[in-house]
Amino acid sequence: MLSFRALSPLYFLLALVVAAPAALGKDPIFTSTFSDVGASGYDVVAYFKENKPVEGSDAHEAEWMGATWRFASAENKAAFEQDPEAYAPQYGGYCAWAVSQGYTASTDPEAWSIVGGKLYLNYSKGVQQRWEQDIPGNIAKADGNWPGVLN
Repeated sequence: MLSFRALSPLYFLLALVVAAPAALGKDPIFTSTFSDVGASGYDVVAYFKENKPVEGSDAHEAEWMGATWRFASAENKAAFEQDPEAYAPQYGGYCAWAVSQGYTASTDPEAWSIVGGKLYLNYSKGVQQRWEQDIPGNIAKADGNWPGVLN
């Protein structure tokens, strides 16, 4: 059986691994914990061109802002590479409503909207309903909180 003294360094290292990312701030692009893929692997160009979420493919990947972005076609990948800011989700793909409230949260690719030519993702369909109650006000609040919520 291991003693407390033997486990202490392990607990210290575990705490360091868990706390270090928080101390350094969050990445500007939301990706899951063990992935570097933006928008949960969904094709952000398809939201604009097909008006629906479409899963991307690892056969069509681009790197931008420290994340890997996947696309359903070479055409969509090329469109993104030509002007990534036109297609990338606002607030780095974090939940737009959460950012408007002063924090960050993950997103569901099915909870989305395009407003003023910009893609906004939300945590869930329920949160999206809150977002939709005052989109202009929520965008104004989120713009004021971004990127400060990353710290």
